[in-house]
Amino acid sequence: MRDITDIAQVKAGYQTYLRIEKGLALNTAQAYGDDVDKLTRYLAEQGIAVEQANTRDLESFIAALHDLGIGPRSVARIISGIKSFYKYLRLEGFTEQTPTQLLDSPRLGRHLPEVLTLAEIDAMISCIDMSTPEGIRNRAIIETLYGCGLRVSELVGLQMSLIYADDEFVLVRGKGDKQRMVPISQVALETIAQYVSEVRSKLVVSRGSEDILFLNRRGHQLSRQMVFIIIKRLCELAGIHKQVSPHTLRHSFATHLLEGGANLRAIQQMLGHESITTTEIYVHIDRSRLRQEILQHHPRNKR
Repeated sequence: MRDITDIAQVKAGYQTYLRIEKGLALNTAQAYGDDVDKLTRYLAEQGIAVEQANTRDLESFIAALHDLGIGPRSVARIISGIKSFYKYLRLEGFTEQTPTQLLDSPRLGRHLPEVLTLAEIDAMISCIDMSTPEGIRNRAIIETLYGCGLRVSELVGLQMSLIYADDEFVLVRGKGDKQRMVPISQVALETIAQYVSEVRSKLVVSRGSEDILFLNRRGHQLSRQMVFIIIKRLCELAGIHKQVSPHTLRHSFATHLLEGGANLRAIQQMLGHESITTTEIYVHIDRSRLRQEILQHHPRNKR
């Protein structure tokens, strides 16, 4: 069994393993790395070597997370990262046994994401000032997010060369650099075309962003945080008081498709979900709304 003489080097090797062998996206790999940092700091404070930690040591670490007030969903993610790390240590010969085998994740209640109605999305769009370059761009952003169900990371990385307007498809690079073809509506294509011709063509594009569709006024790739701010401001102008983020438009896209009769497998492919169980949450949303409609409108429930 190999000894860990340089934990920083081991962590760097783990990052390479996550990115290359596991095919995880950069943000996901970094999040796993942050979770490992939390564990190694805790074990160092207890005087325990990482490769010598047992299940009880890891359970004490999880208990410490609970004591800090960290929620069960975050704890579950941290446990997932720890399990992945110890699997890597075993593969590299740093440990002979995996102390995470008996480590239980906390039970998670089903979390139903916030969804906007079509009227609320229309209200957001109607608040956009189309007389400004930013307004033209923001309209294209909203139409693309909602029309294609993209993650915000997929939106800001969207490449002009991968938009096939004639076929009404866009090639999206999703989690783990996996690509998928997503249909794009004529409305979204028209708003993109207006943005490209009237706004983007007049920007001095920075190096490295030549093929990136959505840019800020300095010609750099738009940040995810900026997209969040754009949507937040539009919701405020539209008088929408829900907790809304770019991901809300993705949830709304999927929910509205399901309500309209779309096949769950088709929605799964468009969203880029590896597992159908991830997509099935939208069935639960649809059933919840159906129950609410019955409670509200059925004559036996009226008082």
